[in-house]
Amino acid sequence: MTVNVKRRRSAPRGGTRVQRAEHHFPVVSHGGPRRKIPGPTPGKDEILFLPLGGCSRIGMNMALYGHDGKWLIVDAGVAFMGDEAPGINALMADPSFIEDRMEDVVGLVVTHAHEDHIGAIHHLWPRLKCPIYASPFATEIIKERLKEAGSLRQVRVRTFGIGDTLKLGPFRVETIAVTHSIPEPVALAIRTDAGTVLHTGDWKFDPDPLVGRTTDFAALRRLGDEGLLAMMCDSTNANVDGSTGSEADARAGLVAAFAGRKGAIAVTGFASNIARMKAVVEAAAANDRRVVLAGRSMLRMAKAAQACGYFEGLPDFMGLEEASWTDRRNLVLLCTGSQGEDRAALSRIARNNHRELWLQRGDTAIFSARMIPGNEEAIGDVQDHLRAMGVEVVTPNEAPVHVSGHPKRDDLLRMYDLVRPRFAVPVHGTLEHLEEHARLARAWGVEAAVVSEDGDFIRLSRTAGAAVIDHIEPKRLADTGQEIIAWNPDAVLYPDTVPERLAA
Repeated sequence: MTVNVKRRRSAPRGGTRVQRAEHHFPVVSHGGPRRKIPGPTPGKDEILFLPLGGCSRIGMNMALYGHDGKWLIVDAGVAFMGDEAPGINALMADPSFIEDRMEDVVGLVVTHAHEDHIGAIHHLWPRLKCPIYASPFATEIIKERLKEAGSLRQVRVRTFGIGDTLKLGPFRVETIAVTHSIPEPVALAIRTDAGTVLHTGDWKFDPDPLVGRTTDFAALRRLGDEGLLAMMCDSTNANVDGSTGSEADARAGLVAAFAGRKGAIAVTGFASNIARMKAVVEAAAANDRRVVLAGRSMLRMAKAAQACGYFEGLPDFMGLEEASWTDRRNLVLLCTGSQGEDRAALSRIARNNHRELWLQRGDTAIFSARMIPGNEEAIGDVQDHLRAMGVEVVTPNEAPVHVSGHPKRDDLLRMYDLVRPRFAVPVHGTLEHLEEHARLARAWGVEAAVVSEDGDFIRLSRTAGAAVIDHIEPKRLADTGQEIIAWNPDAVLYPDTVPERLAA
């Protein structure tokens, strides 16, 4: 399968001005009079866990593990902003604490290629000059971002095979196959002389993920047999009963939703969900249709997926020119914009300002993604424009065209049964998610479940147990689209034009 990656040059953004409410904070700054941020030094008989992001809100994941005087970084992501922060594309963790200790950092290991786990790497790497370890798919995405930032040649990105064990200072990091809504997600079994902890990353149990491997249950069960000190586990759906569905279910829903449609079909979803992209192509082929990609992130992700061999045997995507004259009954548009982003492809199509693609009365728009809280108004506005054009709008409320990528309560309990941790540290969620997860873990039978906030130092020890022992202020950096600045949530930026988001 080939991917058409040719795209027209975007319009210049000259004239965009941002009135910053505070000082410029250059990412490349290393020197200056700033005092070293105090904090504990990890000992030989303990593991310290410090979430810099991901434990106060969903997104912006960045975690530190400390042992025997050394530190390991896991992920460095962003959290996208909406109307609550005009002029800000995304937030990321301020790495000042670990920047002060870079001589003791053994590396940065990536769990998967979602923006909330890797989106800050190309911004922060000048301050975190350490080796980066990632799977083949994540490596493709990270290198593309570093290339755009002009720093690819300076960065050591080392690719691991899923199942490999990385020896990084006092840490032995086993990469364990799990499933999620992106190719090649891994959980990390971090072994030290003070015990083993499991950092799950984002995951679910999917028996038919459509692309990539299924979960390595044997490796997870082996952790439980060996004795697991603690698990840092995804909490996104900890307050949702049941078990998460398979990508195969979403594919079946799309095939059914396509059946009998006479006009063009537009599908929007998260560009990084390569399994969903494949499902759309297969659903189109089953209904005598072909697919055109619309949106830069969709093209970027498709290019990475093709490089990793995930599109073998599938029909080729159409180019924009071919799509413009293809009969409507044979056309599927796979678009960015599932969250109502202003400059994403579907938003532009809905407002009739896309140069090559359009929808009209009798066509259908399928939203194959969940509505992220906070985006309701933006998504509703796009859907209203589509309905005003005479386009039928189909959402997961009307048809089974989406499944989550995160574990629900029954899945969490199954994971606890497999790995049997002594301590639980819920991560990846709001305080509500973390507390609900902690209640579930305590009911399952862990010795202790620690609900932490970003900036908490959690000591994990065979003898001393699990407890928060210190705290630093979890400062943030903000991406304006033009520069990285220190983030003050009390300050407001007033742009003439809101810069295009990283996710567009």
